[in-house]
Amino acid sequence: MPEDSIEHIDFENLNKRAISQPLVKNIYTADPSAHFFDGKIYIYPSHDVDAGEAFDDLGSHFAMEDYHVISMDAIDSEAVDNGVALHVNDVPWADKQMWAPDANEKDGKYYLFFPAKGYDGIFKIGVAVGKSPVGPFIAQPEPIKGSFSIDPAVFKDDDGSYYMYFGGIWGGQLQRWRDGKFNAASPESPVAHLPADNEPALCPKVAKMTDDLLEFAHEAKDVLILDENGHQLLNGDNERRFFEAAWMHKYNGKYYFSYSTGDTHFICYAIGDNPYGPFTYAGRILEPVVGWTSHHSICEVSGKWYLFYHDSSLSEGVTHLRSVKVAEITYDAEGKINTLVPYK
Repeated sequence: MPEDSIEHIDFENLNKRAISQPLVKNIYTADPSAHFFDGKIYIYPSHDVDAGEAFDDLGSHFAMEDYHVISMDAIDSEAVDNGVALHVNDVPWADKQMWAPDANEKDGKYYLFFPAKGYDGIFKIGVAVGKSPVGPFIAQPEPIKGSFSIDPAVFKDDDGSYYMYFGGIWGGQLQRWRDGKFNAASPESPVAHLPADNEPALCPKVAKMTDDLLEFAHEAKDVLILDENGHQLLNGDNERRFFEAAWMHKYNGKYYFSYSTGDTHFICYAIGDNPYGPFTYAGRILEPVVGWTSHHSICEVSGKWYLFYHDSSLSEGVTHLRSVKVAEITYDAEGKINTLVPYK
């Protein structure tokens, strides 16, 4: 993934213009999944480290190995790092790359959902269970049956059903599962097995969860993202098509599926009438931040809505050393989200 030059950026000035500042500075954090549990905000990010891995389009330099949970009493209060909640060494099936997680709560238990590469080099999604929203979490001995790729996001609907959305192309390996099994050919290429530009884009996936939140209730289904004419977005439409970072929230009875466009660095969203979709593209939530990746979540806190996101401003542009931030989002009269520009 070609890196844009950052030599021209005055980071002191950029940070003054930023609409928000890093929530924690003692560690690097990214990919924030935020939830409001029992009157407090809990953020489940990935924990960025500099492991000395080579930069490549497979994301080898994103070598994260554990998770910390960040908590806040209120949106404007201090963010607290609660320490290690789960380490890769405590996950029997996982070898490396503990990428973007999510969490949810049911019946007083807390569930951490996370992707990792197994010892075969293939990403799967695991579950770990704890008694506290900050952990520690105990991992299940095996990944979720039928899971693959990255970026799990688990949404609780109003009827008490839970749905997992997941997937990511390039290093996230989604394109390697097009035929229902892992295609190991061309292992060094992040773009092998992608559709042609004039073919429909690869879809993120959704599966309803079983009652214990430990498995899929059915085989994962495609999440269709349509254009304004009802046609599926094409692979060449890389300013709108899905790349990674699935998230779901509900506003005024509508389902808002949001995601990152990856190599074009936008956070976009699409709106539908049920959790399975289809979803019609509706616009951008966030313009590009400093750093190659963009990843987010959306959470309601005390009647207001907030975008949790990250950038690389604290590390002065190091793509794999990111920091979690938060900014309020608003909706217009038609329910469209007003686009945020990260630096004024």
